[in-house]
Amino acid sequence: MDAQKRSVEERVEEQYAFLLETVSTATALRLRRRLQPAGGAGDKVFPPTYEGGKYALETRVIDGERVPCVLLDSVQSQANRMELALLRAHREGKIRIPVISVDFGHAGVEGVGVITSLEAPHRIADAILRDSLYEGIKFRESPYGKILENASPANATQLFAICPTALLFGVWDSTGPLGGLGAKMQRAVVSEIFGVDIEVGTKTSSRIDPLQIQLNAGPLYVKQDGDWTLDASKATKKDGKPLLLKKEGKPSEANHGNIKPTLEKIEKNPGGVTMRYALQTVVLSLPMLRRLSFPIVGADCDKQNKVNSAARSVLAALGLCAALSVADDLDLRSRCLLVPEEAATWEVIRSDGTKDSFSCSAEGACQLTAHAVKQAKEAGLSWLDDGISLVPNGALVELVKKSRKLAMESGPEDGGE
Repeated sequence: MDAQKRSVEERVEEQYAFLLETVSTATALRLRRRLQPAGGAGDKVFPPTYEGGKYALETRVIDGERVPCVLLDSVQSQANRMELALLRAHREGKIRIPVISVDFGHAGVEGVGVITSLEAPHRIADAILRDSLYEGIKFRESPYGKILENASPANATQLFAICPTALLFGVWDSTGPLGGLGAKMQRAVVSEIFGVDIEVGTKTSSRIDPLQIQLNAGPLYVKQDGDWTLDASKATKKDGKPLLLKKEGKPSEANHGNIKPTLEKIEKNPGGVTMRYALQTVVLSLPMLRRLSFPIVGADCDKQNKVNSAARSVLAALGLCAALSVADDLDLRSRCLLVPEEAATWEVIRSDGTKDSFSCSAEGACQLTAHAVKQAKEAGLSWLDDGISLVPNGALVELVKKSRKLAMESGPEDGGE
């Protein structure tokens, strides 16, 4: 067992030495691989829909040819998946990373639980954290919250300690005290999946009602309690007349009755796509990491260089953890499960255009991250393993409760992307 442990430690140390050299000299870590639907080549997959139920269709240049393509998972969506993967690894004890959390459960808001800086859309700069309290003080007025006001690529030391993932995935404190001049960090890791040489399919719809409820069995009216009734005398009145359920009071408005088999117009409501293949691209920008500096008070030039290299290597290791997770989890949504045509091959892209292949497992990336964090601590960098715990302020609690009540009464509003 001791020999096995030494072997693992030696391998991790070897990988860490490779990572230090790569982060200091190379241009990027990259993964490119072709994917197919789990149902096999030619099976339909369903891309995400945007405003108006449309797909993100575009023409891309691939191997010198202009090819019709469709976005299957955007950079933003992939970033969210990577952050959630890091959160899972953190909660499972595979890695320990600083996480800022807001506990809505203890504030009496049911069904929300804990929201973290790895789930909030704007990370540490998000309004959820801004409108929360740290030990009774507004978060942004607390010592931890003020860190964001002074953070910059040239001074990322304290932000590294409390929210390193903001340095990896990017953050812009545009709603903070400085407005548009607030701290801004460029995204260092980017991932995207798109379908190549696609044909848009036709959407079909139908439903067989086992009760065989007929259209003429209505109309349905709205009752005072929000339910429906056939009895007009029991209906809610509007302008002195019984209020029809939704638009026309049809049984289908209450999800009863048959739906005749129909074909939707592709322009209005597309029904998935077929494609030659999907392409997944993951890039970790090493120049972006090298733009980040982590000044330590009293450090001489050699010491500071070691600190900077240690911090950047932690972020690169975290990027590998996150990227390997999204590379392994390709179940993007209903009817969009993808599988690779071949094993993932990672590359180091050098500044002269040369490439070196390397391999690393998700487990190995977690071990590498733990080792990199240990080295960073020994170099003098702070790292809050236990994170920061916040509670929502009273106004935010009231806003959430009121919104949830409205959603229960009338259904959710249309959201963004």
